[in-house]
Amino acid sequence: MNGAIDESALRRACHTVLPGHRQPTPAQTFAAMAAWCEQHGIEHDVYGEGELIQSLERKIAALLGMEAAVFCITGTMAQATALRLACAARGSQLVALHPTAHILKHERANHQLFGHFTALPIGSPHRPFTLEELQAIADPLGAVALELPAREIGGQAPSWPELTAIKDHCASTGVHLHVDGARLWEAAAGYGKAPAELAAGCDSVYVSLYKGIGGLGGAVLAGRHAFVEQAREWYRRQGGNVIHRTPYVVAAAMQLDARLAAMPAYFRRTQWLFDALRRYPLLRPNPDQPQANLLHLHLPVARETALAIRNRIAREHGVWLHNQVHHAAMPRTSYTEWYVGEHLLALPDDAVHAALAAWHHGLEAAQ
Repeated sequence: MNGAIDESALRRACHTVLPGHRQPTPAQTFAAMAAWCEQHGIEHDVYGEGELIQSLERKIAALLGMEAAVFCITGTMAQATALRLACAARGSQLVALHPTAHILKHERANHQLFGHFTALPIGSPHRPFTLEELQAIADPLGAVALELPAREIGGQAPSWPELTAIKDHCASTGVHLHVDGARLWEAAAGYGKAPAELAAGCDSVYVSLYKGIGGLGGAVLAGRHAFVEQAREWYRRQGGNVIHRTPYVVAAAMQLDARLAAMPAYFRRTQWLFDALRRYPLLRPNPDQPQANLLHLHLPVARETALAIRNRIAREHGVWLHNQVHHAAMPRTSYTEWYVGEHLLALPDDAVHAALAAWHHGLEAAQ
């Protein structure tokens, strides 16, 4: 507990933060929400009924080119529900998904313990699965879940032709194609496509209201009218029918347009960053070319050493390089995740290079 508190305090004390977006205080967030509500005459929804929430659902559906959309209190509930319904409609409990899918790594086996569906991991844990690997599955599938982009492998995504081929395969075989779009807006910028182009040919899409958008929480599931209404009913059955969704909807709605408009700029800054990293060979990005404004940086030191370097630079230079560090496969190596957002977008190029140079020097000295 003390370590976590000290780390948070150390980050707050830094004048420069590299990853992610600016983090307003609760007081700042609530004040901005109150002002926005006053400006727009916002009233509470009641159990999901109200113009505020329904206008957001319509807006997300339109952005994704889908018939309808429904708010859900968490992405975990949204995705488990979507895949459960897809499997029930097709008479197969099997869902093909990537070995690093959020469902497998972060959801405490909910799909298994609650009997939602049976997960069938396919492909390598180090790259997106391919059409060929999908076609090699002999069993009838209820659904395919595709994360765009795949966070746990550095924001990788299939090539556009490969993605199109996967969509076509699922359509021709009658398999429900679900997109884990927790960072779909980021993937759209990476592909240089509109979000509706990514969603086209898919049966359901989940998007987060807080990851790239910066809201307080919540998710939206989009698809055909009948599917969305069925999901809405299943949310009630699972305890998701909270009386007021207003705080979550307001926190997302008041900044949705600005965040979506900024996604191409975040991606361009990521492209610049990849070029800049060529000067610092001990900071190895994965993937080798940006596919979204998300990447992993692999470090030639153990996790504990990487954290010590970060904390020393934070104390001595007031620069916060990164957040969590994870053990990598090889001994005495580690990696960290970078989300390129407001911080790096606003930081002058020479300040970024100064931070990268200090980081690289720390890694050199530790070897």
